Amino acid sequence: MRILLALAAAPLIASAAQAADPNAYLEEVEGPAAIAQVKAWNAETLKVLTATPGFDANRTRARALLEDDKRIATPDAVQGGQVLNIWRDAANPRGLWRTASLDSFKAGTPAWRVLIDVDALGKAEHKSWVWEGAVCRAPAYDRCMVALADGGTDAHVWREFDVVHGHFVDGGFALPAAKANVAWAGNDALYVATDFGKDSLTTSGYPRIVKRWTRGLPLSTATLVAQGKPTDVGVAANVIVDGDKQWPLVVRRLDFYHTEVSHIAPNGKLVRSPLPIDAEIEDIVDGRMIAKLITPLGAIPAGALVDYDVAALLAGKPAPIAPVFVPAASQSVEQVSGGASVLWVKLLDDVSGKLLALRRGGDGTWAQTPVPLAANATVHLDAVGGTSPLAFATVEGLLLPPTLYAVTPATTPQLVQQLPARFDASTMQVEQRFAKSKDGTRVPYFLVRKKGSTGPVPALVHAYGGFRAAQTPTYLVEQPYRAGPVALFWVEAGNAYVLANIRGGSEYGPAWHKAGLREKRQNVFDDLHAVAEDLVATGVSAKGHIAISGRSNGGLLVGVAMEQRPDLYGAVVMGSPLIDMQRYSHLLAGASWMGEYGDPDVPADWAFISAYSPYQNLKRGVKYPAPYIYTSTKDDRVHPGHARKFAAKLAEFGDPFFYSEALEGGHAAGADRIEDAQRAALIFAYLQRQLPAAH
Repeated sequence: MRILLALAAAPLIASAAQAADPNAYLEEVEGPAAIAQVKAWNAETLKVLTATPGFDANRTRARALLEDDKRIATPDAVQGGQVLNIWRDAANPRGLWRTASLDSFKAGTPAWRVLIDVDALGKAEHKSWVWEGAVCRAPAYDRCMVALADGGTDAHVWREFDVVHGHFVDGGFALPAAKANVAWAGNDALYVATDFGKDSLTTSGYPRIVKRWTRGLPLSTATLVAQGKPTDVGVAANVIVDGDKQWPLVVRRLDFYHTEVSHIAPNGKLVRSPLPIDAEIEDIVDGRMIAKLITPLGAIPAGALVDYDVAALLAGKPAPIAPVFVPAASQSVEQVSGGASVLWVKLLDDVSGKLLALRRGGDGTWAQTPVPLAANATVHLDAVGGTSPLAFATVEGLLLPPTLYAVTPATTPQLVQQLPARFDASTMQVEQRFAKSKDGTRVPYFLVRKKGSTGPVPALVHAYGGFRAAQTPTYLVEQPYRAGPVALFWVEAGNAYVLANIRGGSEYGPAWHKAGLREKRQNVFDDLHAVAEDLVATGVSAKGHIAISGRSNGGLLVGVAMEQRPDLYGAVVMGSPLIDMQRYSHLLAGASWMGEYGDPDVPADWAFISAYSPYQNLKRGVKYPAPYIYTSTKDDRVHPGHARKFAAKLAEFGDPFFYSEALEGGHAAGADRIEDAQRAALIFAYLQRQLPAAH
């Protein structure tokens, strides 16, 4: 009976909180009053920051850096002897979707054929199209379902495209805008998870029903494959290509970290995977399902890769789970992808990237072959060759320009493309340091500054701290994430840039994430404070001269940090932030993150969430650093109401702030590099203003 009463009372808690909130009107995304307030804040911020000396020059340089065509044409997929790539530059800010032969690409001389000019398509159709990806049918890869979002939202349309002839298919498969998922179910059918109408979505706003749709028939005739519960995060179908075989799956996300996986047998029957529901599905190689354990399974530790025989499972035979790879204590498996009888594994080892090729022997064990790549760098496993034992990997560092290699097991990596330096790194140095958190945990961070710098100088610390997302050091032009070359401008001006590897991510495997989960979230905030304090203690910077930056969950992080330690920080850059943690689960996709934060409608959970929720903990009369808050009206993942309401409460208390809300761009808060460059210049101007010792 107590459980029933708690469930019945939950909506009342939220509605009462909303009714008592004078800023609730700002949750109306396109509400006239909300938009009017946003425009006023935007105008005021632009007026102040664009007047900063050097603003126009910084914006122009940022755009030139971001749109420089001397960039790596990263392979998005290798399919059927072709490489697919989405390319953006000054002339094509929304991108060209194009293809080249694998041989020409591998040789470093790709002969590109443009499939879709996204800018031209948007202009012709009077839409602000943003590329969201494609799902192509195996084994011919002659048709693809293409995803496009108007303004960059998470909701997108799906349309069938003929790759051979280079046009959309008249009368082909097409789905209206929704947070949908598709997978090919043969040449003339799709698995579809979308908004099928009443009661077909979860409380998180994602599909809860998967159907099989046959070509030539209306969507209403699609037959049911699987369905979840309204309280699930969502349900989707996926088809994993394994050589000449295809293995269809239904993935039912119970919450953000627990997933029920079922194989779709040839007769349409669903067969449950024997994996624990918190395991992460990675790929299928030679009929073996590969997954990563989040909790131990018998003698196999958390963080290890395991496998089982899919065909045996579908035939009703024993399919025991066996170990594939067990990382060392300093390691974390970050990326996994299967090729032709090869399992590619990208590791972090004290946050430095390593790449391994694994092959399964006749005795069932997997032999490891390390790929010789640059040490103390970040490795990206870009794409795998599918029908050949080939992978493409990019290597980069904070001061190391990206270099693309073609790699095969037990051979020397072949250089495909190496970028020239885009700034003078000879005057800079990067080092990895470790801070000690409040509970004694050793927290790594990367520090970039000019050679010979003695400090103290203003410092910019970027962090995230959640959702198993490791923060690895990429080329300085792209740091911090999606804010363009702010970090580069900052270091060039004689300041320090820091990338902090705080708990909540996956830098050291599942335990690193779990240490910042739910009621343990204060560990994440303590880690950030520890890094900042270490900068002070070692003379790199000084109290009040440290800026912190974070986006999305990182926006929550820095919002909490500015309230807990206003003495320590002098500037706060919060992008697309979560702020009202009492309301977050009722706004857009927020319900899907309760596995990370807890459920604020459950009193026991609200007890620990309320201790840090930035909206509820902002206090009148405290001298906070004036934050720079940015978001997007089109963000249909993290509701823009979070950012708006925080700004409104700051205004109510008479506290200064800067605010920027892009009209497009979705959760990225920018639809193209032009908007990214504008934001980079604004943030740099803000940092110069907030930390006047910076030059």
